[in-house]
Amino acid sequence: MKRRRLGAAAAALYLALALPVALRAQGPKPAAAGPATVYAPLPGLDRSAMDSAANPCIDFYQYACGNFSKLHPLPPDRPYFDEFTNLREYNTQVLHAILLQASAAHAAQGSDEQKIGDYYASCMDTAAIEKKGLAVLQPELDEIAALKSKAGLTTLLARMQRLEVGAVFEIGSQQDFKDANKEIAVVDQGGLGLPEKGYYLRSDSKSVQTRQEYVQHLVNVLKLMGEPSNKAADDAAAVMAFETSLAKVSMSAVERRQPSNTYHMMTVSELAAELPVLNVAQFLTESGFPPVTELNVSSPEFFKALEGTLQQTDLGTLKTYLRIRLVDSESMRLPKAFDDEHFNFYGRQLQGTLQQQPRYKRCVASTDSALGEVLGKSYVAQYFAGDSKAKTLQLVNQIEGAMRQDLNQITWMSPKTKAKAEQKLSLVTNKIGYPAKWRNYSKLTISPGDAMGNSLRAREFDLAYELNKIGKPVDRSEWEMTPPSVNAYYDPSMNNVNFPAGILQPPFYDRSASAATNFGHIGSVVGHELTHGFDDQGRQFDGHGNLVDWWTASDAKHFEQRTSCLVKQYGDLTAVDNLHVNGKLTLGENTADNGGLRLAFMAFMAQAAADHTNLQQKSDGFTPLQRLFLGWAQNWCASTRPAFVRYLVQTDPHSPDRIRANAVLMNMPEFGQAFGCKKGEPMVPAKICRVW
Repeated sequence: MKRRRLGAAAAALYLALALPVALRAQGPKPAAAGPATVYAPLPGLDRSAMDSAANPCIDFYQYACGNFSKLHPLPPDRPYFDEFTNLREYNTQVLHAILLQASAAHAAQGSDEQKIGDYYASCMDTAAIEKKGLAVLQPELDEIAALKSKAGLTTLLARMQRLEVGAVFEIGSQQDFKDANKEIAVVDQGGLGLPEKGYYLRSDSKSVQTRQEYVQHLVNVLKLMGEPSNKAADDAAAVMAFETSLAKVSMSAVERRQPSNTYHMMTVSELAAELPVLNVAQFLTESGFPPVTELNVSSPEFFKALEGTLQQTDLGTLKTYLRIRLVDSESMRLPKAFDDEHFNFYGRQLQGTLQQQPRYKRCVASTDSALGEVLGKSYVAQYFAGDSKAKTLQLVNQIEGAMRQDLNQITWMSPKTKAKAEQKLSLVTNKIGYPAKWRNYSKLTISPGDAMGNSLRAREFDLAYELNKIGKPVDRSEWEMTPPSVNAYYDPSMNNVNFPAGILQPPFYDRSASAATNFGHIGSVVGHELTHGFDDQGRQFDGHGNLVDWWTASDAKHFEQRTSCLVKQYGDLTAVDNLHVNGKLTLGENTADNGGLRLAFMAFMAQAAADHTNLQQKSDGFTPLQRLFLGWAQNWCASTRPAFVRYLVQTDPHSPDRIRANAVLMNMPEFGQAFGCKKGEPMVPAKICRVW
């Protein structure tokens, strides 16, 4: 979990999902046994993925991506595969090779190479993990078992927080919404084993089935820990009842999209009055907070109700709950039976994945999570050389120029609000590739053969790093993603756009592709992140990152009218079976998708005019604008299991891929003109939506 801004609206371009598939090209082979399949970045314009028999005016996604699933059939260990995933798989190969070399180097204790090498090697040492069994967590389990009264919850929950178990609630640091130069303490709702509150409360048959499967998962974990079947069943039911009580008073994902809903400054004494079952001042100290007098209680109703919930729940149930949360959170570093059980519910039953992902990939990801900027430094040195950073910055500047042009020409916004918007745009900071300064991990001890200890120490190190920021000026150079990430994000409190090195390669940025194709791919990604600064969440923050209302009442009303069009448009679309897209949950991402491609189109048109590009001349069968729209749509080519689509619709703020590709184009008349579509055809509807 990223601790910074627990209650904020930092918007990532895409979920971090990774699936394998055989590709047609060859990449660098790791130096030892690992992947049987070798991955390579796909081309910017992937003609082989297209279904030329499809009518682009009826279903452009089918036209652009119709053969993608045939080329990339889903293997049993993946719920999902797309172009982002392919590039992540390629980067996993690269990182795997780096880690194999580091683990074989026997570098000096305490060096960066020793840390990443031993962390990875320990994670891979399943024989040692099996031999140690549950004993590696016994000190923590003993502390839970020793709890004699609820007075001891203060110290025990502080320990769980330091280990980032996320039991009952969560803690961290964040930028102050009202003073973006300051880091403050935050406590937030949490403690759920299911993805979000709706899973506990919905009454449809699928939700009921999922709850039954989850309770059985709890039973299975308790049995693996040594409980007899009858007691495990009773204890699991009691834990489910406790979590359901937490879910009932939690804010929904849609409610949390409103920044003001997650910002409630309280003094420590005020929070203590709400939660006398805990000694709040003692809890903060033992969790590792520096001295604080106030903090953001992001979900006040949750904490108001928590006192009664903890008082009404018997001590035995709380102890069982804590044992399950601890063991389940570290299942990968426990014997295979625990690891398999965790996957069986969270992978197979919840997401539809048939088979566990190979361990080496999970250990690469775990190392990247624990030591991201150590591993990232090696990655950047080997795979992000040359002028990639400068080329990307040039493109970002072009997209920002297009937004400036867009702001100047829109008619629904008053000059007063326009001036504020242009000021915010001028203050956007662009971060590309990797941090200007690398994080120092010298105080984190990584030991060979100690997978569990390494993980627990890394968790404590991570929390301490975040809490140490409280009361200090904000470090605006810091990154929330590691350099190999195939992703991007906009941060409203920082007012910056961030493009890690991992995404700045084909197909998203392809040196051999045409300018039009690159604008459709990476240009729309850049435009997407920039538009987040002006979506329904981002627009509430000014250019300095403060949560202030800089809109006139009339302009705000016009904006809401335009976004309500998107809410209805996407909400009318079916994602899977009878489940529709949640237009309110996905509003920010849908706004960014539509604005992103619009900005990429405008920036390309400006460059085409400067270069005297003939927009009617075809190359390899396509005009420049057709290439741009194909680049956009092929960002979202995917193979997905229906169960995973259902999971995403209920938890993810992004629309499903086919909808994501098509709906944006349906809102762009220029697309219909480029492909000769007629008014009234499915891709050229009578009514369209546009915010930016």
